[in-house]
Amino acid sequence: MHYTPLIGTPGVEVHQHATTLYNSIYRDDDQMLVNAQVFGMNAYAAPVWHLRRESEGGVFDRYAESFEAVWALSRQAVKE
Repeated sequence: MHYTPLIGTPGVEVHQHATTLYNSIYRDDDQMLVNAQVFGMNAYAAPVWHLRRESEGGVFDRYAESFEAVWALSRQAVKE
């Protein structure tokens, strides 16, 4: 619902999935924002980590692998 206006914008891909997640990940090249879900707290009030890929095998790569796995299960969103 919140990202519907972005669907069809050149250079932007919006996908949907049915996977249960414990973090929201927003990725752009070698940077990402990870919104950690906290029990009993709405996502807007939970911590957000700004990660940068500085070396291989670090925290960024772990979240990137998770992102890619979910992306592979997703489908491109379309305006209804």
